[in-house]
Amino acid sequence: MSQDEKEINTQQDMASDNKAEETTPKHESGEKKDRKKRHERHDEHEHKVQEMGEKLAEMNDKYLRLYSEYENYRKRTTTEKADLIINGSKDMIKAILPVVDDMERALSAMTDADSAKEGVQLIYNKLMNILSQKGLKPIEAKGEKFDENLHEAVTQFPAVEEGQKGLVVDVVEKGYFLNDKVLRYAKVVVAI
Repeated sequence: MSQDEKEINTQQDMASDNKAEETTPKHESGEKKDRKKRHERHDEHEHKVQEMGEKLAEMNDKYLRLYSEYENYRKRTTTEKADLIINGSKDMIKAILPVVDDMERALSAMTDADSAKEGVQLIYNKLMNILSQKGLKPIEAKGEKFDENLHEAVTQFPAVEEGQKGLVVDVVEKGYFLNDKVLRYAKVVVAI
């Protein structure tokens, strides 16, 4: 290659570099605009993702609360159903209690020589056995400390001894539990 050819090539290279320099700023500014638009879109997408995350967290919170409320409702209704099944015969048994009271009075009024007493005693025992199978049991009251959750004080009696104060001296009407809940309070006489 001759010296002239080298100069021509060098001049051509410089011209092409000048063209590149002239176009580079235009190209760079377009690239900057594209980067800026991409950055804005990225920020916009990030904002949308953040909003959707907050909505998801809010919906998840609502779901958990609703689920918790449903579970509490289900447990409560299950408990109420079980209680209803266990104590469903409450009214019937409560209606029979005066008959039991009358039978007890009749048994205590009969003399031991009376042969009818034995028959009535058998019927009474059978009735009480059936009722106890259904969850009925008497509240022990005589000689016990007065408990307003189990006893109803019909009257008060002055205590003969100091140790009798606050104790049940006599039972006017027996009280009963039905499945460990008070069905009827014991009507008692309390020493004061």
